[in-house]
Amino acid sequence: MGKKILAINPGSTSTKIAIFDGENQIFIKNIKHSSEELANFKSIADQYDFRKHVILEELKMNDIDISTLDAVIGRGGLIKPVPSGVFKINDLMRDHLRAGYAGEHASNLGGLIADSIASSIGLGVSYIADPVVVDELQDLARISGHPLFDNISIFHALNQKAIARQYAKDVNKKYEELNLVVAHMGGGISVGAHYQGRIIDVNQALDGAGPFSPERSGTLPMNKVIKACYSGKYTYDEMRKMITGKGGYVAYFGTNDALGIEKAAAEGDPKAKLIENAMAYQVAKEIGSASAVLKGKVDAIILTGGLAYGKPFVSQIKQYVSWIAPILEYPGEDEMRALAMNALMILNGEIEAKEYE
Repeated sequence: MGKKILAINPGSTSTKIAIFDGENQIFIKNIKHSSEELANFKSIADQYDFRKHVILEELKMNDIDISTLDAVIGRGGLIKPVPSGVFKINDLMRDHLRAGYAGEHASNLGGLIADSIASSIGLGVSYIADPVVVDELQDLARISGHPLFDNISIFHALNQKAIARQYAKDVNKKYEELNLVVAHMGGGISVGAHYQGRIIDVNQALDGAGPFSPERSGTLPMNKVIKACYSGKYTYDEMRKMITGKGGYVAYFGTNDALGIEKAAAEGDPKAKLIENAMAYQVAKEIGSASAVLKGKVDAIILTGGLAYGKPFVSQIKQYVSWIAPILEYPGEDEMRALAMNALMILNGEIEAKEYE
């Protein structure tokens, strides 16, 4: 028997959990949360007890004895900027996750729930890995155009790093030897320029930079945004939701169902086809920008996330950027395995967990 690990990954409308026995995944479940269930909570932080309860109930229903776990690891949330790696969950991190140090997001619950479950079974430590605030930006990437609004690094670090390392393994090279452009395409879309093992530039998808996505508006015309803010028609929270949560497909169609929109486009719906193609167009533009950051020296372009399953969508992107470098598709997200493998490396003594300070 190998080391048994529980990985926890809260998303905006679901919570993924997985059990690994060594490198083997032996259980996985994506627990969906209805809008009616989540409407009962004023904030994401208020969802803590609810999400923890459904996780424990799901494990119990599947006869999984949590007392046999060797490690619990959660998706990292909006804490202080940190380097890539695995971090112990300590008092300071707990405080920052509860408070939403850098913003409110479901990922903030990952470390808190992991820590609570680990403590309940007598494990002395719990972990997060490659949280969304991993910061490896080069100095040039931090300059926005106004000193009050520096660019910051918030993106899908866990999946981008995991997929980049998997590609490196697949081609028998070290991640640190490669220049890659990785496009994570899901509810949000982030495109990172990976330079020899560091993500030196990436769009800050959470707050509205880069391509629009099924749930986010991406970069918008700022003067129009300012006018909307001062129009008296919208509250602060409503404007925030326009950027993240109710932008993109949700704004155009009232749904984030990318598969349904893809189907409608294929059946000849002109609006669905136009908006889907526009999203692919914007992703391609962001890939082009990241390629420029790498000065055109790109070993591969990698498309990952749920939208990478969409053949028409992927085909559109390829039409624009296939001349830059070979394009590889790694559909879906490898975040659960990435979390577990990071924990396994800690248990095996291959790497050391970092202190959050």
